Amino acid sequence: MKKPAIAAILVMTHLPDRASAERMAACLIERRLAACVNIMPPCHSIYHWQGKVESASEFPLQIKTTLDRYEAVESAIQGLHPYELPEITYVHIDGGEAAFIQWIEQESRN
Repeated sequence: MKKPAIAAILVMTHLPDRASAERMAACLIERRLAACVNIMPPCHSIYHWQGKVESASEFPLQIKTTLDRYEAVESAIQGLHPYELPEITYVHIDGGEAAFIQWIEQESRN
């Protein structure tokens, strides 16, 4: 398997409701910070926060972009996110169909 030359990444965050998830997804796409944003079905999260165990229903987002766009994506998420400390993580896409990876790079350009 040939490794793609493009540094594609998958950025993840969670939003408290569908409306805020849709606003964030639309903003990232309109600003060409991402090729695609998947709004996943709600999940139930259990986590430690400020010394207590909390739980919440959240909408996960999967954001397909490139490593060189990550700082702008992170900044946009921070600016739009209602949480005090939003989850913003990414993983490298180390393989995949070459034309799809190229599409991510093409659609995430300025």
